[in-house]
Amino acid sequence: MSLYKAPLGDIRFVLFDLLGAAEEYARLGHADATRDVLDAVLDEAARFTETVLAPLNETGDRIGCTFDKATGAVTTPSGFREAYAQFVEGGWTGLVSPVEFGGQGLPYSAGVPLKEMIDAANLAWGNFPLLSHGATDALLHHGEDWQREVFLKPLVDGRWTGTMCLTEPHCGTDLGLLKTKAVPNDDGTYSITGTKIFITAGEHDMTDNIVHLVLAKLPDAPAGSKGISLFIVPKFKVARDGTLGEANAVRCGSIEHKMGIHGSATCVLNFDGAQGYLIGQPNKGLMAMFTMMNTARLGVGVQGLGLSDRAWQNALRYSRERLQSRALSGAKFPDKPADPIIVQPDVRRMLLTCKALVEGGRALSYFAGLQVDIAERAPTEEERQQADALVGFLTPIVKACLTEWGVECTYHALQCFGGHGYIAEHGMEQLARDARITTLYEGTTGIQALDLLGRKVMQLQGAGLKQFLGLITRFCDACTAGTQPGSEAAAEFIGPLREKVAQWQQMTLQIGQRAATNPEEIGAASYDYLMYSGYVALAYCWARSAAAAQASTQTEAFRQAKLETARFYFARILPRTLTHAAAISSAAVTLTALDEAAFDA
Repeated sequence: MSLYKAPLGDIRFVLFDLLGAAEEYARLGHADATRDVLDAVLDEAARFTETVLAPLNETGDRIGCTFDKATGAVTTPSGFREAYAQFVEGGWTGLVSPVEFGGQGLPYSAGVPLKEMIDAANLAWGNFPLLSHGATDALLHHGEDWQREVFLKPLVDGRWTGTMCLTEPHCGTDLGLLKTKAVPNDDGTYSITGTKIFITAGEHDMTDNIVHLVLAKLPDAPAGSKGISLFIVPKFKVARDGTLGEANAVRCGSIEHKMGIHGSATCVLNFDGAQGYLIGQPNKGLMAMFTMMNTARLGVGVQGLGLSDRAWQNALRYSRERLQSRALSGAKFPDKPADPIIVQPDVRRMLLTCKALVEGGRALSYFAGLQVDIAERAPTEEERQQADALVGFLTPIVKACLTEWGVECTYHALQCFGGHGYIAEHGMEQLARDARITTLYEGTTGIQALDLLGRKVMQLQGAGLKQFLGLITRFCDACTAGTQPGSEAAAEFIGPLREKVAQWQQMTLQIGQRAATNPEEIGAASYDYLMYSGYVALAYCWARSAAAAQASTQTEAFRQAKLETARFYFARILPRTLTHAAAISSAAVTLTALDEAAFDA
């Protein structure tokens, strides 16, 4: 079984030394989010995830959820329900929710470390409360007053959980094809009929009720995605005064048998004239759903980070303990029968790759989370708009890159174990299996790539890209001028960063020019553009981390580790951008020239 220890040292470094979160929260009016409060939250989150959730990870994978075909009921693995009760009792469900609805009102980004710890400790369990936060966001921004009063309070206090019901058997990404219908009733409710698949936590035994947010079409809806509306459809009917009624006409038809996250219930839900309430305006449901989806996408990126960190922790421990052969330059531990495998360059390559992607990914995802808070509470409209553009730009990068790196890191970690990693005893193969789903749900990597290049860069004229490139340029200028604290530690990275900024701008311009005559250029370049963007974003985070560590009160060993890992990243990982840039420059014809009929020729 794999072990987990919350990385509080690096979490605190990123929050307080790198991002200056305590000072930023004070500026944004979060008077209660003091360093003392945040430290207490982190300590208790570590205790809960290490001692309650982590020990259930292997159990959830081995036992999984069970489905009763006769009743449609889903039973979660042993210990999951009790852990959720402790989670609710500890007030974790409302950590970052508004005080007026029973939450604690802490900043969104203060909840990101909690989510990382939960996902590292037990990803499958973490999926049950995951979408409740997204449902809360959707209702906050688009719900009516009575809907917020009736549905938000039990979601915030954890008595109910939420789901997001988009996908249908015949359509996933192309929601314009969905067939679920919503027929208006005389009493102001709607009758929802249709089938939704891949619904995370669509049925379970943890709470009294489940609030499904369902995309459906009204009888007179326009064709395509412009005709989608969003509805609240609870498992048990809820009156406008909050009274709980009889079971609604929604039933779990089955649960999926999956490659990983066995402890997470992935359901087929059948709606047979279920009672629902319209959220927002008719035919405007996609906008409301994206409010929920963007939060979920950042959250899934953090899932990739959490799995990477746990896998790396265990690989590092094993590499220090496993004795095998000798270092090529001579015995490092002559008193032992062999050296530990961490002396081998290739093992170090894998470990350092994981360390660089984990710690850089933590900086990037926490930075994106902080922009969510700035977009919501900054003192000026201009700053809020800039932060919002930055969040939109970073969301597909965080979601896609951190999950792709999660797959990479869990496989590197498994490889460090050799054959022992392939068997279940050490828990590494579970982490590798669990990581694979993160690149798929809440929008595949390909969808994130199209969102980044097609929408956030081309359609929105690069508003977020300009903001991000501006941040990098100002950081480089400050380091060059010597006004950036710790600039001497980052000096060696400034030249490469400037080169990447220039290449990024030029490459974006070239794609736009080619796409003007051939729209296929967007799809052909999108994946490589996404990964290029992710690697440069991480380079910026590592340069900032090296400077922040140097200027901090961290130990000399910590500061040196940050600097050496930054050097490794710039020397060994950032060059991956060269491959992605070369692929982009090859243009769409390399993908479209082969006729479909000739694929199997």
